[in-house]
Amino acid sequence: MRVLITGAAGFLGSHLCDRFLAEGHTVVGLDNFVTGHPDNIAHLMGDGRFEFIRHDVSTFTYVPGELGGVLHFASPASPIDYLELPIQTLKVGSLGTHNALGLAKAKGARFFLASTSEVYGDPLVHPQTESYWGNVNPVGPRGVYDEAKRFAEAITMAYHTYHGVDTRIIRIFNTYGPRMRPRDGRVVSNFIVQALSGEPLTIYGDGSQTRSFCYASDEVDGIYKLFMHGDANPTNIGNPDEYTVKQLAELVVELTGTSAPIVHEPLPVDDPKVRKPDITRARATLGWEPTVNVRDGLARTIEYFRQHLGTPMMDPRTPRPRAGAASAR
Repeated sequence: MRVLITGAAGFLGSHLCDRFLAEGHTVVGLDNFVTGHPDNIAHLMGDGRFEFIRHDVSTFTYVPGELGGVLHFASPASPIDYLELPIQTLKVGSLGTHNALGLAKAKGARFFLASTSEVYGDPLVHPQTESYWGNVNPVGPRGVYDEAKRFAEAITMAYHTYHGVDTRIIRIFNTYGPRMRPRDGRVVSNFIVQALSGEPLTIYGDGSQTRSFCYASDEVDGIYKLFMHGDANPTNIGNPDEYTVKQLAELVVELTGTSAPIVHEPLPVDDPKVRKPDITRARATLGWEPTVNVRDGLARTIEYFRQHLGTPMMDPRTPRPRAGAASAR
């Protein structure tokens, strides 16, 4: 089929373009490069089955021709991004989702929403199941992202129940791998870049907070299976192996061989204390579970950063456009 992927030049969006093309589909990628980067999709530009549109999905969006699927991955998705771009984050989660849903409805296409484990907030239930409603501070610094995604889920379900649109909702847990941006506020990329640069690895708080890390290829496999074979109910896709932030830092130190120390900074406001997906539903309905363990996934990601640090795409000082709202997780 022919599918539209918003946020196509972002970390996950670009891997998703690769997967759909590898499966024989035709892909229209859409991004405005606020947090995505052209280098992530440069290898696709010579493929006749890939078309790119530079556009902000938060504004009126039209794509000519038939579409079998609309996958909405456009959004700032790291703490630094959505704290620097709060209005754009809210707009792409609300207006952008509305526009993408309207396009799917007009084309008779399946709609896929990239939601997030952040809808669970600082959870009081552990691990997190899809039936848990969350513990979110709507006016805290993370609220612009959390509530944008919660609204996006609500309007997606409304289009499903009221308009009969065939929809999917994925709740993505911490994902890492090649094409992450350096120093983007995500713990994996921060630790790796700091270690390779010989800088102290910064832990916020005492490092006892936990996260669950899913390698990009596993995440994309879950996304593809959910798109093709899932249903309208939200589905967690993530790796249930749980690590403290301190354990992750120590593993990065070991794998990079850095002699840099680990230092501690104050814990940010509303930082979740625990985060672990219950993937019972994904296992039962999709036959999916992750296959790449954290040690192997980190080794691959470290090698990617070794090869690409210093390039324009990996230079955190590179200016980026400030208007609009787009790009992927």
